[in-house]
Amino acid sequence: MQVSIACTDHNLKRGNGDHSKQSATSPNVVNQARAKFRTVAIIARSFGSFTPRHISLKESTGKHTGMKYRNLGKSGLRVSCLGLEQLMTIAYESGVNLFDTAEVYAGGRAEIILGNIIKKKYKLPLILSFSYLRAETERGLSRKHIIEGLKGSLQRMQLEYVDVVFANRPDSNTPMEEIVRAMTYVINQGMAMYWGTSRWTAMEIMEAYSVARQFNLIPPVCEQAEYHLFQREKVEVQLPELYHKIGVGAMTWSPLACGIITGKYENGIPESSRASMKSYQWLKEKIISEDGRKQQAKLKELNHIAEKLGCTLPQLAVGKTLLSCIMTQEKRNIFLLSDNFLSTHLTPSFVLPKMTSHVVSEIDHILGNRPYSKRDYRS
Repeated sequence: MQVSIACTDHNLKRGNGDHSKQSATSPNVVNQARAKFRTVAIIARSFGSFTPRHISLKESTGKHTGMKYRNLGKSGLRVSCLGLEQLMTIAYESGVNLFDTAEVYAGGRAEIILGNIIKKKYKLPLILSFSYLRAETERGLSRKHIIEGLKGSLQRMQLEYVDVVFANRPDSNTPMEEIVRAMTYVINQGMAMYWGTSRWTAMEIMEAYSVARQFNLIPPVCEQAEYHLFQREKVEVQLPELYHKIGVGAMTWSPLACGIITGKYENGIPESSRASMKSYQWLKEKIISEDGRKQQAKLKELNHIAEKLGCTLPQLAVGKTLLSCIMTQEKRNIFLLSDNFLSTHLTPSFVLPKMTSHVVSEIDHILGNRPYSKRDYRS
């Protein structure tokens, strides 16, 4: 079970008990907070029209951090456009309000540690997603696994509910109706506010949406997909169509392609790298393959562009993926970043103004993988 944490600015500013008491006794502060920030208390059973006039889906910017905040799909949940897995305090100070972990990390101990941090410092709404476990009876997306898995994670994190629960990877052994009904159940029981998908195809997402509409259940609000310079089609072509048709947003992960885009594998596999671990043999094979060598050659060329812009290669990579949303006016993407990205690379704000159309065209030319949508073919 993968767990991500999204916290609104309002909730983060209620960091400790003393501050919460101050807010409770100060009506003016409470009214101002309510006017500035939207907190999600319930989820609508049906979204009806996906462009309601009374809901603003515009992007906003944090006054002190410069971080961009967006709606998760066309739901009312506001999250930062960048998300992080660990180092919550540093991330929060940089304006990040979206975090990610999983029940398989350290056999569930990661959730316990995360819960202790939340209990001490923050009052955070959470995003949680399911992934396959080792035991045969504890894998997949059966009603049993969804409900018991969510209860177990909530207990480990000492929480009453999470904001969004994700169904990680489709399950061919479980009927779609059972999955959607189970997700609707945990929402109606107050264990979650929304649900989304992870690594699902566009067809599978549409099937879930159709089942939800047919039986008056709750449809998914977003899809979690891999997105980086070498993997672009799903996020840039397929998901935008789903966003317009049924309001599904995108939460992307692995912006540095498991570290490949950092450039550390340019001269081979370092001993302390992830690819040197036995459990990541697949990553090592990918790097040393013919396609992997071609990617390293492209990264060398991209590094020259990064140097001209005065940024690092990872900063250029994240800046490029963020810019793709802005250029197409599809501000639906949320990016999950790993902890080692924080100290040196969490600065996309100064990179974006330098990403001119000429620079973007140069990057696309080097990559040679720009996906084309139906709209591009029509024009």
